[in-house]
Order: sequence, then C-alpha cells, then structure tokens
Amino acid sequence: MRHEVDFLVVGSGIAGLSFALKVAPYGKVCILTKGDASEGSTRYAQGGIAAVMYDSDSFDKHIQDTLVAGDGICDRAVVEMTIREAPDRIRELVQYGVNFDREGGGGRFDLHREGGHSEFRILHHKDNTGEEIERGLLEAARRHPNIEIKERQFAIDIITQHHLGQRVTKHTPDIECYGVYALDCDTNRIDTYLARVTLLATGGMGNVYSTTTTPVISTGDGVAMVHRARGVLSDLEFMQFHPTSLYNPAEKPAFLITEAMRGAGAILKDREGKEFMQKYDKRLSLAPRDIVARAIDNEMKISGKDYLYLDARGIGRKHLIEGFPTIYAKCLSIGIDITRDMIPIRPAAHYQCGGIKVDRNGESSIHHLYAAGECSCTGLHGGNRLASNSLLEAVVYAHNAAQSAIAQVCSGECVVDSTGSNATHYPLSTIHSKIPDWNAEGMVLNEEMVLITQTKKELQEIMWNYVGIVRSDLRLQRAFDRLNLIFRETEDLYNRSVLTEPLSELRNLIACAYLIIKMARARRENVGLHYSLDLVK
Repeated sequence: MRHEVDFLVVGSGIAGLSFALKVAPYGKVCILTKGDASEGSTRYAQGGIAAVMYDSDSFDKHIQDTLVAGDGICDRAVVEMTIREAPDRIRELVQYGVNFDREGGGGRFDLHREGGHSEFRILHHKDNTGEEIERGLLEAARRHPNIEIKERQFAIDIITQHHLGQRVTKHTPDIECYGVYALDCDTNRIDTYLARVTLLATGGMGNVYSTTTTPVISTGDGVAMVHRARGVLSDLEFMQFHPTSLYNPAEKPAFLITEAMRGAGAILKDREGKEFMQKYDKRLSLAPRDIVARAIDNEMKISGKDYLYLDARGIGRKHLIEGFPTIYAKCLSIGIDITRDMIPIRPAAHYQCGGIKVDRNGESSIHHLYAAGECSCTGLHGGNRLASNSLLEAVVYAHNAAQSAIAQVCSGECVVDSTGSNATHYPLSTIHSKIPDWNAEGMVLNEEMVLITQTKKELQEIMWNYVGIVRSDLRLQRAFDRLNLIFRETEDLYNRSVLTEPLSELRNLIACAYLIIKMARARRENVGLHYSLDLVK
C-alpha cells in the first residue's frame, strides 16, 4: 500500500511527539512506531529534564556544567542555544499536560540534582519522569485531528534517489528523502510511506550490547537507515554506560537506578561496604558518568566481582519511599529493601551521544530528512552527555525541526486555524509518484530463527567484551574481525529471505556495531566516553 502525508514521523517518544504536535496545524501527520506507541526510551527515563527555572541557578552555570561533562568537545553555540531555550520548552510541556513535581504540591518546581550538575535543576515526576512526559504528549497527540498514529510499523529504509535507479554514494550531492518503506509487523507487508518532510526519532542503539538499560526496541534503526542511505553520521564512539543499573542478570533490559538517587545522598561502595570514589575524582559519587562508570568497572576488575553497591540508606526511609517509589518497589520485588539493604549495581549501556549529524534546525545531510532525540548528533553532548540533558535536547530540537519543516512544507501556502482541523494537504511532487513499491520477488521465508537469535547474542557479547567501557587497539581489531564474519553471514541471509522484524533489527545492530568500532579506531585520544588502554598517557 502507498500512503501520502505532509509530515512523516518515525518514532513516538518525546522528540517525535513534540515535533508532530507542532507541525500538525500545518498539514497531515503520520507517526510510525514499531511497537506500541507508548513503548520507547522516553518512558524509561527516571531522573528528569534539566533546565534553569529560577534565579538561584543561571544559564552560564548549566552551560559550563555541560561543557565540562562533554570533555571539551561540545559545540558551544549549540550548548548555549539549547540551555537558553529550555525554560520555554518546559512551559510547553506543562501546557501539553505534563505534570512535574512541585514543592508542597504546588508553586515552585521541586528540583533534583544529578552527577555533573553544580545546582539543583532537574525537573521530575517522582522517579518516573519519562513515563509522565510520554503520557502527556501521547494523549495530546491522540486528540489532534491531523495526527495519525500507526503502531507496529517498522521503518526499513529511507527512500532516496537510489530507489529511482540512481547511484548514490557518500559523495553524492543533494541526496533527498522521499519517505520510508515500512514493514507492517502484523501482516508482514511492506508499505510505501511518502512525505514532503520526514523526521527520524527512532531512539538509541543500546541493544548492540549484552547489558543495557534501553528497551528491546532500541536497535539503532534510524542510524542504520541513514548509514545505508549514505547520510553523515558522527561521534558514535561515545557510548554512555550508566554507572548504576540494578544487578539482576536474568532481567532485560537492566533496571536503571537513577542518578538522582546519588544526588539525594546515595554513596557508591565496594563489596566490603567501603567508599572508593575518592580514589578517582574529588566529586566522589557525583562525578560525571564516564568517570564513575570507569571507576566501577575498574573496581569490579580488581575484585573479580560482578557487581558493587549503591548505599541509599542514609537518605532516609520516608524520602526513599516517597521520592523513589518505582525503585523502592522494584528492589522490594526481588528481596531488597533499599531502606535497610544496599543495592547491587553495575554499569550498563545507556545512551549514544553521537548519531545522525544534524544542523541547528535538526536537518540531516539528506534533504527533507530531520532527526531529533537520541538518534541524532547535535553537538550538545560532546564526549559525554550531562545527566538529564537528553530529554531537554530532544524537545529543543523537535521544536527547531518543526519550525524549519513547516517553512519547507508550507512555502507561504498553508491555511491553518487555531485547532489545525482545516490545515490543507498539498499534492506531493512528481518525483514521489515515480517511487516504486518494495520488491520482494524471489524471496523465501526463512525458518531458521536460531540463526538470527544466536548471531544477535554473539554480536552483543563481542561488543560488551571488546568495545565497552575500556577499549584497546587489540580489542577493537578483534571485534572488527569477528563482526566481518557476522556481517557476511547476515547479508547472505537477508539477500534470500522474506524480510522480518528480527532480521531487520539484526542488520541494523550490525551496522551500528560497525560504526562504533570504526569511529573508536579513528579516535586517537582518550576523551569523554572513549577510553583506550593504548592511549593512556
């Protein structure tokens, strides 16, 4: 089937929904999401969203904290723009119906502090902020007459001149996006979605690693699609490992223990119950994530243990239960009472700081293709994301992308009223009419599911062991050699098989693993989240 819209959005987290709500008054919007609309990285965000809201803090302090965490390689102009826009974007979230905790139940926002922050500036909703943001935005999107949300639609490839028979390479000027091919996961039919503007808000690639806090759908789909379409990608060597995931090996994804808990006074301790962060950084348990994750990794290797501890008992029973109810209930469900027991923790892959390279309007190197949220690379995070800057980046760049996309689509022609119900949909270009539908002729359904599942496990172990928190030239070379074999086997399977979601996800994970290794090998300095034993001075 063929579908035509003005604005096509791939992903239904904070970035995709914010963009959709802003462009909906100006045209027809379709949101594709490969799972349920509410499922994605946004809903798993516990800590909150960073913003300067009161005079006790300042933009300059937040800017400096971001630059320090990014280890000197952030784009300063982007940092300043994002942080100065933050209060306006927060107010918009509130207008959409998002509830943040307030002091005494009303009035001023109740603010947390997290690692790397010099002030209390984290707006939150208890310890499930992302879930509250997702709820508010999704409800607003479902109410809008111009927004259609199509669940269980897995975007397979970006449609470009390549699909018109033209040869497209990374040196091809003026690559254009005309939409995407998407797999209907219920019917296994691949549909053609054509649009004047496409936004990728596909989240991260945490499942390239065996231990991750990200949901199972975080398989780097947007990055892999842009890679195949010959778009520009950047900084993928900077994979952030969250220092404190709950040690519960049977559970995937790993349950996150928010950094806000350390901001409230929780302390990292070794298996003997002794503090150790004083050996690594004067900021102790509130040092930036790259430093804390490496410290924990080193302590685990020294002791030979699989986990360490986070001691939250000093916070106090009432504050723990009321301020961190999700964590309290989760730990209690596996026999840990955090008011009396220390929490077993270990690092887990958490967030990609690089991705699809975009300008300040969120537009990629491919014309008419935007990206926002974790799949994008804006320059805000540099070598290491400051805690709670991710949701902020997503909502700021969704806003900027929406303004730019509206200008592209409308060109002074749009008719819009206050509700957006009278927005006009204009015919697509003649090029769109020439786009062929997906051709699956000659493909057969592959019954060897074990080939896909086993290869995925092998890939994840390779990345965890060789391309993790600490790397070396030898480890990267070994990972690259093994990845080459996995790539060839999987491409052979792809070239003769009917396309399925598991096979598509495996291809995307392999592409992301290749890009991480390639960029890590090219980075010849230890900076931010990239740390190689061969580059230690």
